Amino acid sequence: MNLRLRSAEWLLVIYFGYVAAIAPRFPLQPQIAWRPFLVELLVCALFLALAYGESREHSEIFSIVRDWVTVALLLLAYREMDWFSSTPHTFDLELRWVEWDRTILHRWALQRAIEALGYLGPAMLELCYALVYAIAPFLVAVLYFQRRRERVNGALFLYLLGTLLAYALFPYFPSDPPRVAFGGTDMPNVITALRELNLWLVGNYGIHSSVFPSAHVSSAFSAAWAFFAFLPERKRYGWGMLAYAVGVAVATYTGATTMQRTLGRESPSAWFPPLRFFWLAAFVFAAFLNCLEALFAALGALGGALD
Repeated sequence: MNLRLRSAEWLLVIYFGYVAAIAPRFPLQPQIAWRPFLVELLVCALFLALAYGESREHSEIFSIVRDWVTVALLLLAYREMDWFSSTPHTFDLELRWVEWDRTILHRWALQRAIEALGYLGPAMLELCYALVYAIAPFLVAVLYFQRRRERVNGALFLYLLGTLLAYALFPYFPSDPPRVAFGGTDMPNVITALRELNLWLVGNYGIHSSVFPSAHVSSAFSAAWAFFAFLPERKRYGWGMLAYAVGVAVATYTGATTMQRTLGRESPSAWFPPLRFFWLAAFVFAAFLNCLEALFAALGALGGALD
């Protein structure tokens, strides 16, 4: 009987163990302090039960279930970070970010560039942000569709590595989004239905412990590296996800959802750079990221080698 865990499963076990280890160092509420330890035990038991089932009978069914349980537990990892929301903090980080916002959004006219075409630019960024929650299922589904299910574990390992590293830092950077820290003071010039949807999502189902670093951005880029590393014969998926990740990064910074940044502070600067400047910047940025592809492909191969 072989109860060997997959590398992606080990990564989740290590992550939940890490959260349980650091929990006593933070002022968690008494009714919550014990929960990280219980989560670690339950996750270990679940993975061992699935591994046992796969080794006994209906191995293919259990193997598929293990693919999707790994994806589902990412939501638990995200929600677990909300238990650290009781950590006291000042608004030092938020006040620094506001200054950066004013420089990039107004002095450099990024806000005006985004809103130059009316609803189109903000709506596209809002859509990028909303679709972040479907990245992990999309990653697995594409590999299934391409008949490369044997690569799912390695791809998930690389995807989880980038995403969980962001989650792991949340307790050390307690912060609030501008909609909480500076509620009602900074509104965008363009309001879309997708913006209202995103505000509803982050307001009702988001976490309140930290907004830095951005797990949305790290997860999107990690999915791109996973496609490059584990579906190299279909590079269009990697390039498509990379372009989408750039969109998520812009959406996250400019604050199309006010999750981490806000739009519309003072009157925009009269100076408006040509749009080709932004296309050139995006091209240079993408080229730089492509140079890192080999490094992340090696990390992905390491994940597969651990199986």
